[in-house]
Amino acid sequence: MRRAFLAILKRDLALAARAGGGGELALVFFLTLVVLVPFALGPDLNLLSRIGPAILWLGALLATLIGLDRLFQGDEEDGSLDLIRASALPLELAVLAKGLAHWLTTGLPLAICAPLLGLLVALPAEAMLPIAGTLLAGTPALSFIGAAGAALTASLKRGGLILPILVAPLTVPVLIFGVSAANSALGGTVPFLTPFLILCALSLAAIVVGTIAAAAALRQAD
Repeated sequence: MRRAFLAILKRDLALAARAGGGGELALVFFLTLVVLVPFALGPDLNLLSRIGPAILWLGALLATLIGLDRLFQGDEEDGSLDLIRASALPLELAVLAKGLAHWLTTGLPLAICAPLLGLLVALPAEAMLPIAGTLLAGTPALSFIGAAGAALTASLKRGGLILPILVAPLTVPVLIFGVSAANSALGGTVPFLTPFLILCALSLAAIVVGTIAAAAALRQAD
C-alpha cells in the first residue's frame, strides 16, 4: 500500500515537471500579480506595506486555482482514474497522494518565493519569514479544498470553468486567517500565534475533509 501511494505521488510529480504548466505557471501568475499591483496603487510605500500580506495571500489563492482542473481530469480522460479506483489502494489515500503532489508543485514553491516577492510590496525584513510561514501552513488547505472541487468536476468537459466558482468561496476562512496572521507579523494587535494556529487547524481539517469529499465524489462519478 505504501508503494502504491508513493508511486502515485512520484507519477504526479513527474507529470507536473514534464508538462511545465503546473507549478511554473502558478509562480509566473503569482509574480505577475505581485508586480502589477504596486504599479496600480502608486509609490505609496506605507500603503503597500499595509496591504502587502493581503496581496501575497490573494496571489497565492489565485495561483493555486490554476491547474486544479488537471488534478483528476487528465486521469479521467486517459483511463488512469479507473485503474486507481480498481487498485487495492484506498481511494482516499490515492487522493491524498495527488493532493500532496499538487501542494509540493504549487503551494510549497509559492511559500518559498514569498519572502523575495515581499520586497516588491515594501514588507519589512522581520516580517518575511512569518509571512512565508503563514503561506506554508495555509496553502495545503487551498490544495485539498481544490481537490474536492476538482473531483466534482472531473467528468465535466468544461469543468475548469466551474471549478474556481466552486472552490473560491470555500477558501475564504483560509484567506481571512492567513491575512490576519500575516498582519500580526507586522505588529498588529492580535498575537501572531492565535490566527496562525487557527490557520494550521484549517489546513489539517481541509486535508481530512477534502480527501474524504474528493474520494466520495470520484466514487459517485464512477
